[in-house]
Amino acid sequence: MWPFSHKEPAEDTAPNTPTPRLLSYQAANLQGIGARARQEDSFLIVNALDVTEMKNKGLFAVVADGMGGMKDGKIASETAISCLRGEFAEFDRDGDIAEQLRRAVVKASAQVLSRLGGDGGSTVVACIIFRERLYFASVGDSFILLKREGHLYRLNREHTYRNQLYLEAIRDGSMDPEPAESNPEKAALTQFLGMDGMNEVDYLRSPFPLRENDALLICSDGVGGVLTDGQMLDYLGRATPTEACAAIDEEIRRQGRKHQDNYTALCIYCGY
Repeated sequence: MWPFSHKEPAEDTAPNTPTPRLLSYQAANLQGIGARARQEDSFLIVNALDVTEMKNKGLFAVVADGMGGMKDGKIASETAISCLRGEFAEFDRDGDIAEQLRRAVVKASAQVLSRLGGDGGSTVVACIIFRERLYFASVGDSFILLKREGHLYRLNREHTYRNQLYLEAIRDGSMDPEPAESNPEKAALTQFLGMDGMNEVDYLRSPFPLRENDALLICSDGVGGVLTDGQMLDYLGRATPTEACAAIDEEIRRQGRKHQDNYTALCIYCGY
């Protein structure tokens, strides 16, 4: 008997049914050394140029900001990136992606700790876009920003002493932001990859639906802590993510801050 061809029922019963449109994504990146002696940020984009892999496995984008004030921030950020790349390749796409991403970040922290013995660290923001939904996990003070319908939204929470003091003010009922704003240590990180006892990951337990014309900016604090919301909103309104990245880089160079940190950003545009 000859093999036969199988057709899905939909093809026979509703041949004129239009195929649902799926969002597509354009991505671009920028990176600069700033006023530092060397680059300690690392980044990763997986499946941005392969439409089939993007559809089947998702688009993966990561920024890791190695902590220059500690032992070898570059090793810390590269170790985190390497671990996350391997973990993403093994994800079960039919499973709980949010939880898998959280565990991957925890594992990356453990590997940085093992490599540097608690003397080095990195922040991280890791995003997966899969089936038109956004998953993210972050530790530290790097940024995930969303431009939607003319507004800019910060999606993740910073792990800083300032935010810790804010939460304490809410819990004790004082609701007074002044102690957090005036504290000289307010920018200190309370969580980072490679920290002994790192136990907080900010992540989406349920994915965030993306829309046409959404734009995402994933960046280190050398970008997010330097540009104003208005500037970032303007740049994310450029025609392509490549143009957005060029505008961001040009503005940071134009400012020429004396203590400009390493800076890294990934821009992702959503559209049909």
